[in-house]
Amino acid sequence: MDLDHDACYRAICQRDARFDGRFVTAVKTTHVYCRPVCSARTPRSENVRFFPSAAAAQEAGFHPCMRCRPETAPDLGAWRGTSNTVSRALALIELGALDGDDVDALASRLGLGERQLRRLFRQHLGASPVAVAQTRRVLLAKQLIHDTRLPMSEIAFASGFSSIRRFNETFLALFGRAPGELRRASTPDVPAGPHGEIDLLLPYQPPYDWPTLIGFLRRRAIVGIEVVTDDRYARTVVLDGVKGTVTVERTDGNALRARVRFPRLSALPVLIARLRRVFDLAADPVAIAAHLASDPALAPLVKARPGLRVPGAWDGFELAIRAVLGQQITVVAAARLAGRLVAAHGERLAKPEGELTHVFPRPEALANADMRALGMPQCRAATLSAVASAALADPHLFDATRDLDDAVERLRAIRGVGEWTAQYIALRQLREPDAFPAADVGLLRAMAAREGRERSSSELLDRAKPWRPWRAYAAQHLWASA
Repeated sequence: MDLDHDACYRAICQRDARFDGRFVTAVKTTHVYCRPVCSARTPRSENVRFFPSAAAAQEAGFHPCMRCRPETAPDLGAWRGTSNTVSRALALIELGALDGDDVDALASRLGLGERQLRRLFRQHLGASPVAVAQTRRVLLAKQLIHDTRLPMSEIAFASGFSSIRRFNETFLALFGRAPGELRRASTPDVPAGPHGEIDLLLPYQPPYDWPTLIGFLRRRAIVGIEVVTDDRYARTVVLDGVKGTVTVERTDGNALRARVRFPRLSALPVLIARLRRVFDLAADPVAIAAHLASDPALAPLVKARPGLRVPGAWDGFELAIRAVLGQQITVVAAARLAGRLVAAHGERLAKPEGELTHVFPRPEALANADMRALGMPQCRAATLSAVASAALADPHLFDATRDLDDAVERLRAIRGVGEWTAQYIALRQLREPDAFPAADVGLLRAMAAREGRERSSSELLDRAKPWRPWRAYAAQHLWASA
């Protein structure tokens, strides 16, 4: 990826926050890389190099700045919106795709060759997939060193390192000192304890429309699984049979505060990745808004809700079941029906936390269950069973691996899953920015209210062409307007 040296240098001279997360500045004389907003004295132009990602700078031999702390920058890149393959690959890496498998296996899941995947990463990120995964581990570890009192041994596993030895060797190579020496305070370490409680900040690029996003989640909250207020989102989670809870709150600054209570510290990177997906923290709101505002019908909506995000899903199977339950009924009725499903087939927490009492049912619990007793048509109960069986047959069914058309086709192959349901899953779980459920009644009504005329779903699909590649965000604006 080419970065204009003079333009980037002007940005760091002005400490322009709009470029924070878009590139990093590497200083040749100190071998440190910084954010564009770093408060340190601006180096001379001939002494700096610019990289599209922290991974590229680290792979070139530079280490993170201790002052501006690149690990706290929003995870944003100028490549976003230009390479959906790289975006899908990064999502899988965040979820641990390279922790147990190699790059070839990752490329196979994405439907391309290893050499092609490496080429795309070099083109858009300036680094290899392995370097990106390694940099994510280092930056998470560095954040935990500075922001928590966890012992170094716990930080090693919580940030995704396979061993304490590897953790120490990596930090010695990058910083020339042991990880414990990066912690300035001398107060005693505080272990996470049996519940694995960790607090940390999740940065984003401003603006951020929290009220609209939290309102969307609150209307769909499932009793027993989620508790949502104006300022707080809490839910139960389960990974590989291990149960816990997560809580996210608003805070000052361009970040959300997350509290994770999970006994297995090594799951922290996956939990963070899922939280980032739910709250859409990798979005570039300024670029998306500029594109959508060029349409006269959307311009007032974009102006009314700066920083609007597309709420993601915690779990693909859970979202698919929610989507099927919501077919042809209201949002409130669907949430109520989901609550009955959880009460009947979800597992209880060993120690409930207030109103958080259950985890969402797993596919094996629903595949052969009789769900007609919950009060739904037989055809919908059959679709729920079909979705559960499909999830058991293909563990990667709800992973973002192929393009939008392929994902929709795979989902539509499930009995009872139509175009609307498939597009909705692609929009919220697969994080496809161009997913667009054109047959949605709410979208059709909202667009009719904007333009004073009714359209068919095919006409709306044609009308939405100028919104590409951000039709998912256009849909969210239309839903929010209604």
